[in-house]
Amino acid sequence: MGAHSTYSPKTGIGRWVDARMPLPRLVHDSFVSFPVPRNLNYAYTFGGILALMLGAQILTGVVLAMHYAADTRFAFQSVEKVMRDVNSGWLLRYLHANGASMFFIAVYLHIARGLYYGSYKQPRELLWILGCIIYLLMMATGFMGYVLPWGQMSFWGATVITGFFTAIPLVGEWVQQLLLGGFAVDNPTLNRFFALHYLLPFMIAGVVVLHIWALHVVGQTNPTGIEVKSKTDTVAFTPYATVKDALGMIVFLILFSYFVFYLPNYLGHPDNYTIANPLKTPAHIVPEWYYLPFYAILRAITFNIGPIDSKLGGVLAMFGAIAVLFFVPWLDTSRVRSAAYRPWYKLFFWLFAINAIFLGWLGSRPAEGAYVIMSQLSTLYYFAFFLVIMPLLGLFETPRKLPGSITEAVLAKHGGHGAALPQGAAAAPEHKG
Repeated sequence: MGAHSTYSPKTGIGRWVDARMPLPRLVHDSFVSFPVPRNLNYAYTFGGILALMLGAQILTGVVLAMHYAADTRFAFQSVEKVMRDVNSGWLLRYLHANGASMFFIAVYLHIARGLYYGSYKQPRELLWILGCIIYLLMMATGFMGYVLPWGQMSFWGATVITGFFTAIPLVGEWVQQLLLGGFAVDNPTLNRFFALHYLLPFMIAGVVVLHIWALHVVGQTNPTGIEVKSKTDTVAFTPYATVKDALGMIVFLILFSYFVFYLPNYLGHPDNYTIANPLKTPAHIVPEWYYLPFYAILRAITFNIGPIDSKLGGVLAMFGAIAVLFFVPWLDTSRVRSAAYRPWYKLFFWLFAINAIFLGWLGSRPAEGAYVIMSQLSTLYYFAFFLVIMPLLGLFETPRKLPGSITEAVLAKHGGHGAALPQGAAAAPEHKG
């Protein structure tokens, strides 16, 4: 980071540990004295919320794994046993099931904040890519976890989604059989998915460490998109950012608790509370709500594109909708980061956000009639936002005048009042990232 450490051990034991393994110094420099822009708003609290939710998911998942039976004969009953016979099992299960949804709500808001404030721009490209990798691992973890209760939607969702791999030329069927452990969703599939669902959260935790490390190397962005220019632009992470993060977490946990205690099954599909039956296909097979936008994109490709048939085209479009996120730092050609100073980009961004929600709704509808046409139009705008609008806006958009510094932007927002800096701001080490 290029900043001198301000940590000073107060005890003999502290000095002894610091000389041999300076972990307390690392924590202090990373989460206490670390300088952050003084104008961060509550949109920047979702990183802390996501870390909290990851910890909660791992803890509840480990305990639930102690009672779960990864066997098609007993999986559904083992989940019911957790709910009825394990002490506070109902709470653990509802925390874990609703926690997945809360996790994805937070990550979508985190991604939206990054897109709005240009958090992916130089020198933060690798930070953004690590975030996209975390998102991919989350999607894989969530999908495999959805299969474990062995309900109707678990079974048929796994059947349909893994079936799409067969559209990939040459290796498709091999990949499908590798995932399934055979030629159909059965006991080997459940064992594979349980093992991977248990392993992947720890991989996510590892990438999160890299993500935080990369953040502390290049520094935090801010709503103006301007880099830190002086000590007066920053405040210490603790208490200024930690208090704001804590409030954000409390509000988020209230929402989380409301679903756990009052609407515990609201975000689940009714068919998944019936044991899996390979002989009875549900009327409409849909994944969990957080996959619905990509499911709509998958089903929007109903036509052949040259030698690419509609099935392969849908699979390519679905994976392409995620893959395009990795290239956002190079697709956005504007030199201005924040949408606060980009009027046209702000308009197109909010249209994109509405379109993403609309795609989610379309993913829950039957793939027929007008729903297909609307899915195709929404898919077109999804890709156009990244591949056409972002590159062209950087060339033709005239941004608003940027403030000279973060401090200038803060004082201008408050009408020039509050010239006195928060206590400790002037002492915060200057960030060179």
